[in-house]
Amino acid sequence: MKMSLQTLTPERQAAPAQSAFPAKPSLLGMDRSALAAALGSIGVPERQQRMRVAQLWHWIYLRGASSFEAMGNVGKDLRESLAENFTLARPEIVSEQVSVDGTRKWLFRFPAEGAGRPVEVETVYIPEEGRGTLCVSSQVGCTLNCTFCHTGTQKLVRNLTAGEIVSQILMARERIGDFPDLATPQGAIVPSEGRLVSNIVMMGMGEPLYNFDNVRDALLIAADGEGLSLSKRRITLSTSGVVPEIARTGDEIGCMLAISLHAVRDDLRDEIVPINRKWPLAELLHACRNYPGLSNARRITFEYVMLKGVNDSLAEARELVQLLKGIPAKINLIPFNPWPASPYECSDWDQIELFAEVVNRAGYASPIRTPRGRDIFAACGQLKSASERMKKREREAVSAVAAGA
Repeated sequence: MKMSLQTLTPERQAAPAQSAFPAKPSLLGMDRSALAAALGSIGVPERQQRMRVAQLWHWIYLRGASSFEAMGNVGKDLRESLAENFTLARPEIVSEQVSVDGTRKWLFRFPAEGAGRPVEVETVYIPEEGRGTLCVSSQVGCTLNCTFCHTGTQKLVRNLTAGEIVSQILMARERIGDFPDLATPQGAIVPSEGRLVSNIVMMGMGEPLYNFDNVRDALLIAADGEGLSLSKRRITLSTSGVVPEIARTGDEIGCMLAISLHAVRDDLRDEIVPINRKWPLAELLHACRNYPGLSNARRITFEYVMLKGVNDSLAEARELVQLLKGIPAKINLIPFNPWPASPYECSDWDQIELFAEVVNRAGYASPIRTPRGRDIFAACGQLKSASERMKKREREAVSAVAAGA
């Protein structure tokens, strides 16, 4: 079954951000000790806190409750106290688009932090037979300026909190009916069996390792066996090469690692992945070779976007396998996904297949990633939120008010 591009109509969109996000701290993203402290702050006796934390954890992450009222085994007085002091509010859905291939992209709006303004991020769901992969954002915008990536053209606005990262998972599962009490929405394209969100990839907007603490806390909640319960082998964090945080990722998160490589020489990688000027290939690959838990069962994925006439020669394919020699690895070849004003073209398909053949002959798995969601700009490297446009509209509105004063 195929679905055409669609966007939420105004009546299906959530309420404006001001009403969707009361000025209360959110319990989303808190670990158990923080939840216990929150309960203590509203008078829950210490002897009860462990039990109450278990109840909250069950309802929020296993059952997908978005309100305290839904928590049937929590006393009415405590539910009312929780609602008065805290929130479980999830982001506002600004838009929801569905590709002809079933890929689903949401534009989520989060509340202002302090004196800031609301911000928006994009999250993508990719359904495949037997699994469903959710591509999650870690920042609003990005600082890396990779020249082939649309997200890199949006300036960094701020890091997302652990709660905002987790809430992308909760919202996606709610929208596709992946909680036990929720039915699959009519028309949703999802796997025919198994969990609908079975894999998480930190490959959305932003560099996850520039927001390490919040990403770590969110992913540990995602992997918690009493809640979202995703296997750490089904959680992949992708970095462009923040070398000092790579070992911490293995030690403190224990998830699978992906490296946005895209070039086999420092001079070219300096140009298309500018973070390479700070941590060049030799340092990056040294960190990969020493990644905690690295083995043939826990290979590192190296991502390589195919740019016509830039990095796609067969000589570079041979250099690539020499560069990765001795590292248990898989090499994902990613056909470049175009975006407005991009200076690049995708490599010809025949050239991609010849490149893959060189890599395969060297003993590396080298799947060619099928582009998904191109028609809704949901494919790899195409994400960019409307936060900058919001900022521009706000400035224009202020100017208009001032002009009329």
